[in-house]
Amino acid sequence: MRSYALKPALQALEFDGALLARGFWLYVWEITAGDGGTVHYVGRTGDSSSSNAQSPFARLSQHLGKNQNSNALRRNLEKAKVVPEECQKFRLFACGPIFPESKSRDEHMRSRDSVAALEKALADAMRAAGYDMMNEVRSRKTPDRQLWQVVVGTFGARFPKLQNLPSPCDS
Repeated sequence: MRSYALKPALQALEFDGALLARGFWLYVWEITAGDGGTVHYVGRTGDSSSSNAQSPFARLSQHLGKNQNSNALRRNLEKAKVVPEECQKFRLFACGPIFPESKSRDEHMRSRDSVAALEKALADAMRAAGYDMMNEVRSRKTPDRQLWQVVVGTFGARFPKLQNLPSPCDS
């Protein structure tokens, strides 16, 4: 009889159907590494290279895949010397869609820029609150005050240290 190096184990993936909706979303990955340490990654859907805005579910598989053009989470983990396949837990928290997928290029760019400003503000706020962040987000735009309140309120339910920080809309 042939022996196998791996021991099969039953794994589970559970998610809400809403994660399949296309549009402009913000998300936070919370990853528990093999050594028990926790790291975070902030991202968004709605990229600059096309007029599409995917679902968080589509980004989930791309982030952890082998395609160097779309696996930013895997690259950040490996840079931090964290082996994705040895992680204890991956949790994805997504807020959206903040805007629907756009019909025109101009509308896409406005939505993309608005969500990019929120993405940067969220990553910066998480870092300032003491969460261990793997990525640095760049945007020169100022986040919309109303949208920021929604974002910080939504993510603040899971990451409570975000709730008492100054607003990035005042800078």
